[in-house]
Amino acid sequence: MTDADLGRGADIDEGATIGYPYSEDAGPAVIGANARIRAGTIVYGDTKIGADFVTGHDGLVREHTTIGEAVAVGTKTVIDGRSEIGSNVSFQTGAYVPTHTTIGSHVFIGPRAVLTNDMHPVRVEYDPAGPVLDDHVTIGANATVLPGITVGEGSFVAAGAVVTDDVPPETLAIGAPATHRPLPEELRGGNDL
Repeated sequence: MTDADLGRGADIDEGATIGYPYSEDAGPAVIGANARIRAGTIVYGDTKIGADFVTGHDGLVREHTTIGEAVAVGTKTVIDGRSEIGSNVSFQTGAYVPTHTTIGSHVFIGPRAVLTNDMHPVRVEYDPAGPVLDDHVTIGANATVLPGITVGEGSFVAAGAVVTDDVPPETLAIGAPATHRPLPEELRGGNDL
C-alpha cells in the first residue's frame, strides 16, 4: 500500500498496490467500506471508489477515476484514468475501459469487451472521447464499442458486436458493424446487479 484512505472493513491482499503515486503531487486513493482487493491489483492515487468494491487479480484502476458502490472489477481488467463509473457495475475478466469514458449504474461488461476512445490511433490529432454507457446496459463478451458512442439505457450489445453508431435505449445491437433490432422481450427490464 502506498497512499490510501481505506474504509472500515477493507481487505487488501499482500501484493496489491493502493494509491500508486503516478506523480509527485498525487493525492490518495479513497476506497469505501468493505472493499476486497486481490493480489496484483493496482489502484492509482487520485481515485475515489465507493463501498463494497471487489477485484479479481491483476486489475488496474488509473488516476482521476470515480467509481460508485458495489462495483466488481474482474481479473486483468483495465480502467484507464479520467473515467466515471456508477454503482452496481460488473466488469468481467479482461475488460478494457479507456480514459474519458462514462458508465452508468447497473451495467454489465462481459469478458474481453473493449471500449475505445481514439478514432484514428497515432494517425490523426484527436481529443480522447470514450463511450457513454447509460444505466442498465449490457455489453457482451468480446464486443467493441468505438469512441464517442452512446449506448442508451437498457440496451444490449451482443457478444462480438462492433458498435459504430449510437445505440438507442432498449435496443439490441448485433453484428459487425452492429445493426439495431428491437430488444427481445426476455432481455427487457434492466440488469439485476
